[in-house]
Order: sequence, then C-alpha cells, then structure tokens
Amino acid sequence: MDERPHLLLLPGMLCDEASWRAQVEGLADVCRPRVMSYGLLDDLGGMAEAVLAAAPERFALAGHSMGGRVAQEVYRRAPGRVDRLALLATDYRGHLDAAARAAEEGRREAMMAKVASEGMDGFARMWVRQILAHDSLADEALVAEVVAMMARQPAERLAAQTYAGLTRPDYADMLPKVLRPTLVLAGAEDALRPVEVHRQMAARIPQSRLVVVDGAGHMVAMERPQAVTGAMRDWLAA
Repeated sequence: MDERPHLLLLPGMLCDEASWRAQVEGLADVCRPRVMSYGLLDDLGGMAEAVLAAAPERFALAGHSMGGRVAQEVYRRAPGRVDRLALLATDYRGHLDAAARAAEEGRREAMMAKVASEGMDGFARMWVRQILAHDSLADEALVAEVVAMMARQPAERLAAQTYAGLTRPDYADMLPKVLRPTLVLAGAEDALRPVEVHRQMAARIPQSRLVVVDGAGHMVAMERPQAVTGAMRDWLAA
C-alpha cells in the first residue's frame, strides 16, 4: 500500500505541468505529486471546486502565482482536507479600490490586444522578460521552455485566467485561519509578486515559514528548481 501523501500542484497563469516538472521528479520519493488543470474556468471559486472534485480526501497543496490564489480558495472552502499548504510567488490581496481594479482591467485589455496582434507566441516572448530574473534571461534553454509553455496555451485561457484575477477576492482575513504547516516562498527578484507581500502573508499565517530564493524571479520553481524542491521537501517533512 502506497503511504506517500498526495501533493496537488496548482500552476500559475499560462502554466502547465512544465512549471512543476522539477518538483514532480524531485519529490516523487516522498509524496504522490499531481499537477492540476483549470481548463477554461474564469473564476477562482470554480477553479477551486474543480480541484476539490478531482482531489483525494486529504492532500498537501502547493500553488504558484494564480495557483497560489486558487490554493487559498481551496483552503477556505475545505480546510479539513488540506494537510499542509505552500504558497509560491503569489499574493493574498484583492483590489485596493475601484481605481486599482480599473488599472488592472486596462492591463488585461493590453495583454489581449498583444495576443490579437502577435499571437500567443508574441505575447509569451514579451511576458517572459517580466517574469524571469535578470540572470535567468541569459539561460536560453530556460527562456525557450517558459516561452513554449505559455505559447501552447490558447488565447481563451489567457482571457479566462486574467478575468479570474480581475474578479479575485481578498484573503487577508482568511490567512490567520490557516492552521497547517505553511511554506511561503518568494523569488528575491520577483517584480510581479515582491518579497514584501510574502512577508505579509507569512506574518498572517500562524504555522508559516518564509523562504526567499536568491537569483529567482516570478518563475521561481523553474528558475531555481533545486532550491525550491529542497524547501518543499522540508515543508513536507514538517
């Protein structure tokens, strides 16, 4: 009988199994990892319900970026099923005000216009410069892998996932209720989800451990796979 715990891995926007490949391979001896998918769902609640419907009764849960928000929603809906939680390169905040929401909606429209004019490949080649650390951009193989992963996603998925982000809830009041061993992990050079946001999350979660990975941007699990896998191994053993 396989007694390894289940580990559900939730990818970020325009990410798939490739974003968690190193962790799936590096943690298979201590858990049963599985990368989840959201299809074309366009709200975090629906994504969370899809994850729960496909999940075993109890599991460890790790989410990257948008997947970290989905992980928070999964915990909010079914805290008794989540044995431990990992939040990587993500955020917990809703919109500060109507102006902030309008500004984000404008950025979403610009993204979709970029896709309409240059396709998903053109968008991916632009977006990769914002999500990798400076030194990571010199790694041609990594850049090609990230671009290929994003470019193979349909434009409809970008539209759905950016809408999910636009309509996201705020989890500030939920985080103190997370009573499980929690890893909060940030890339030191993440311009999209800065380290300070992760410090705030860790301060709100009672059983949290904050890890900051040097030399990594937003795609921290792909940029520094050994460091992230090691931190997750420690978290699974906690």
